Amino acid sequence: MSRPVRIEFPGACYHVTSKGTKGRTVFAGKEDRITFLSVLESVTSRFGWLLHSYVLMDDHYHLVVEVPEANLSKGMRQLNGVYTQHFNRRHDEEGPIFQGRFKSVLFEKEAYLLPLCRHVVLNPVRNGSLGALKTYRWSSHRATVGDINKSNFLSVDSVLGFFGKRDKDNPERYRRYVRDGVGLESPLNQRSHQVLLGSPRFLNEMQPVLNGVKMAKRGPKQAKRRRSLNTLFKNIGEGNRVERNEVIKRAHLDYSYTLMEIGDHIGLHYTTVSKVINSR
Repeated sequence: MSRPVRIEFPGACYHVTSKGTKGRTVFAGKEDRITFLSVLESVTSRFGWLLHSYVLMDDHYHLVVEVPEANLSKGMRQLNGVYTQHFNRRHDEEGPIFQGRFKSVLFEKEAYLLPLCRHVVLNPVRNGSLGALKTYRWSSHRATVGDINKSNFLSVDSVLGFFGKRDKDNPERYRRYVRDGVGLESPLNQRSHQVLLGSPRFLNEMQPVLNGVKMAKRGPKQAKRRRSLNTLFKNIGEGNRVERNEVIKRAHLDYSYTLMEIGDHIGLHYTTVSKVINSR
């Protein structure tokens, strides 16, 4: 069977998973998990990723990420490569610990960000018991619902924004949404061509890529009309960073501009734009 095609373009969203070789343990203890999260923080910062959700299990991990450039493969090589070096040094081992290439599914953000984030954080839940959601340390869930302080590399605004714009009750609504997902079929079962998840229109936009046509720089067409960046930023007072940062978040979250588009317009590197969006 041929390898699934890897579709990469600026602003793309992915569910990513990587498993240990032959089911081996890749997180043998607390120290390994802390190390992995440290490497993940470094990768998200360097490549400007928005990390919406994650979970670390004993023999694999899941991420839900949004990328400002077509740089998923580059970032994943660094993530798995650097972590493997740390793991092998700590455990006096050699060679790869992850199974082949990582797996990724490109998804339509509007339709599947929320279901996929829920699917990821429900991994520790077994036999319908919700206790793990409250106690499991190695996922993004407790930070997203506000039970613990959010790490700098975790982006929660897009997820919580589905329940209303900057509403203080959104974390609790998300908590209930996750609880209601116990026992539901995985949204990944709806994927097409192994690597795509989205509406019929989204799948049609991606079909040429599956047929070997190179993806345009900006990715699929925007489905809705957007206010221009000139309009969004035109009334920002010079030196007013607070107001500027709010408009940066609106441009990305409400109008789906990529981090690079925003950065190019206002003269910031996309990694700086990513940090603004991740900030509270």
